[in-house]
Amino acid sequence: MADRVTVIGWDGSPLTAAARSALSAATLVAGAAHHLALPEVPPTAERIRLGSLGLAARRIAGHRGTAVVFADGDPGFFGVVRTLRAPEHGLEVEVVPAVSAVAAAFARAGMPWDDAQVVVAHPRTLRRAVNVCRAHGKVAVLTSPGAGPAELALLLNGVHRTFVVCEELGTDKEQVSVLTSDKAADHTWRDPNVVIVIGGSQQAAPAEPGWRLGQHPATSAARGWARPQADAGEGQTSQLRAAQLARLGPRPGDLVWDIGSGSGGVAVDAAAHGAAVIAVDADPLACERVTAAARRRGVLLQVVAGRAPHVLEDLPEPDVVRVGGGGAEVVAAVADRRPERIVSHASTRDEAEAIGRALTEHGYTVECALLQSVDLDPRTWAEQDRSVVFLLSAERPPAR
Repeated sequence: MADRVTVIGWDGSPLTAAARSALSAATLVAGAAHHLALPEVPPTAERIRLGSLGLAARRIAGHRGTAVVFADGDPGFFGVVRTLRAPEHGLEVEVVPAVSAVAAAFARAGMPWDDAQVVVAHPRTLRRAVNVCRAHGKVAVLTSPGAGPAELALLLNGVHRTFVVCEELGTDKEQVSVLTSDKAADHTWRDPNVVIVIGGSQQAAPAEPGWRLGQHPATSAARGWARPQADAGEGQTSQLRAAQLARLGPRPGDLVWDIGSGSGGVAVDAAAHGAAVIAVDADPLACERVTAAARRRGVLLQVVAGRAPHVLEDLPEPDVVRVGGGGAEVVAAVADRRPERIVSHASTRDEAEAIGRALTEHGYTVECALLQSVDLDPRTWAEQDRSVVFLLSAERPPAR
């Protein structure tokens, strides 16, 4: 095992005294090409180009001597420190931090970032990173080869955003470009880069600062969800919507389809949970109501006017779906896209059996419950309204 491992963050600034001291004693230095070319790297030290962090960590763990690992920005912020400290490597590390790439990118843009979401995009998480960009008005994306500005722009098809692309921060090749997302796919971008994705019609944040990183004050002000709505639609009680949301479990990184969104109660609540949401309705007036509800709540979502199932063909792949109308035909079309969960409801047993059959035939595990709710006047405890509805929730079996 290496006698000592020091991780040095590098942001283009001159190395600190602590970093120079660690380097002078190093017998192994790992980093990118521009790190290994620094004049402070001892000529006698073994040099490792960082590719796979896991392989590099094993090389360092087997080295007898003093090791230094370079990383761009703050190595403890989505950086190499987590990998090096993993139990399988057994490494204890000292860290010399630097300004993170995210902080540097926002500084170049002249923008505050305490209300920003920060995500890491690589090929296996790219879609989830894009969903965060759909759901939030300010996102910093730490990119990787194959999951850069062009790929982000392509997956954001139909959603307008502004990109601030910061290439090779801290080097003499540093460049900052500002362009709309529809133009970003036409460029070739240099790695490494950070993309700030901004835009949307969220309510402006209040003048006073927030208290939690990444938390937009406008979306944290209202308490509760699945609240009563006068125009929720037939059978769409707040109790039903609460149960549907509980089964869907929307979370950041998810894309939720709300088909037959009505007044947008489920869509807006799902967006308030941090998920990206596409609300679909054939009624233009319903689409307007959803847009207005999202604006009042201070959340971002996309509204698509059209009739399911045909309008679903061009939508990006969902994680969870609520089918608020259309019956078994729409449910079957949704199941063809293989989301993780599907929630629907029916007013009659025959309709519920048809929906359940369609889900079962597509390989989903189905649950059904008969929900009865009675609204009471708390002054007289007299019955005001009664609703009886079948709630169906289906889960896709895990891949073997």
